[in-house]
Amino acid sequence: MEIYWLEQTEPDVPADDHWLSPEESICLHSMRFAKRRNDWRLGRWTAKRALVAHLRLPTDIRALADVEVHAAESGAPEVFLYGEPADVAISLSHRAGTALCTVGPPLSNFGCDLERIEPRSEAFVADYFTAAEQGLIERTNLPDRSLLLALLWSGKESALKALRVGLRLDTRRISVVLSDDWSQGTSHPEKWRPFQLHHPPAGSFEGWWRAQHDLVRTVVGDPPLSSPLHAIQGHPLALTATSYFWKEKGRRCFSSGRSTLS
Repeated sequence: MEIYWLEQTEPDVPADDHWLSPEESICLHSMRFAKRRNDWRLGRWTAKRALVAHLRLPTDIRALADVEVHAAESGAPEVFLYGEPADVAISLSHRAGTALCTVGPPLSNFGCDLERIEPRSEAFVADYFTAAEQGLIERTNLPDRSLLLALLWSGKESALKALRVGLRLDTRRISVVLSDDWSQGTSHPEKWRPFQLHHPPAGSFEGWWRAQHDLVRTVVGDPPLSSPLHAIQGHPLALTATSYFWKEKGRRCFSSGRSTLS
C-alpha cells in the first residue's frame, strides 16, 4: 500500500480564512482558546494541501474551501469534496507548531503521528511501555533515550489510529520492534526507516519513521506500507471509482460513495 505525506508549519498557514468552508469557519470560531484554534487551522491547512496535491485538484486558495475535513463520531478525520464524501482516507497529527497529514486508499487502515524529542518521566515509561520496551529504554545511552521514547510512543499512537481505538486501548498491549541500528536514524533525517508493531488480536503492523528538527514522525498501516512518498514531490495516483463533472458555470464537482477514514 502506498501512503503520501505532507508537513506544514504555522508560518505556512494564511492569515485569513478564505480557504475554509462556511461550516469549517463556524467550527473554528466556536473554539474558545487561541492555541486550540491555531492547532486546528494548522491541521486543516495541512490536510487540504496534501489532498489537493494527491488528488490533483486546483490549488487556488479559495478553491481549498471546497475540500473539507470533518471529524467523525470516533474523532477520526473524514474528507468531503464539494459537499460529498471523498473516496480517500487520511490521518492527521500536529505537535509543536508542525502538522503531518498522510493520504491513502479508502477503506485502508493506517495512522500517522508526530512527537517531540524530549525527556520523559520514569512514571511515563512505567505506565505506557511493555517490559521489553522498558528494558530497551534502560539499556539505551542517555543522549539517545529521548529519541527512543519519542519513537516508541509515536509508533504506538500511529497504531492506535490505524486500529481506530485511540487511547481507549492500553498502550502496553502494543509492542514496538526496532532494528538494532535505530539510533542511526538522525544521520539521514530525510530517510524513512522501517519498524514493526505487534498487537496480538490484530496481528502485526508495518511502520516507517524518521526524525528531523526535534520531531519524530511515524506512519503505520495494514496491509504493509511501502516507504511513504511526499505528496507534492511524489507522483500521485489517479483516483479510482470516482467521477468528475462540471456544473454551475464550470465549477468542478465531485461525486463518490462514502468511505471509512483513519
